[in-house]
Amino acid sequence: MWLFSIIMFLTSALFLALSIAIYRGKTDLIHDYHQTKVTDKAAYGKAFGKALSVIAAALLASGIVGLLGEALAGLAVVLLFVGLALGVGAIIAVQRKYNRGIF
Repeated sequence: MWLFSIIMFLTSALFLALSIAIYRGKTDLIHDYHQTKVTDKAAYGKAFGKALSVIAAALLASGIVGLLGEALAGLAVVLLFVGLALGVGAIIAVQRKYNRGIF
């Protein structure tokens, strides 16, 4: 489980760095196609950054649970999938609110 945890920590750090950059206004990191109808880029970036940080937190939590031992491996995977589903749901909500649709 060490390898799983290391991968989760590194991926979490990457997603956290991206979410902070987007939150601070670097919305050019999001594909232009997903921003065609966005009028308030600052609010969109903050909301998208928060939603992306949910995914980073899920990856981090899964990695931490993975360090606790093989007996909790199933919990780590469940936590990962639930967190990813919540994060994707949050991103879809942001897209619907600011882009008036998912695409």
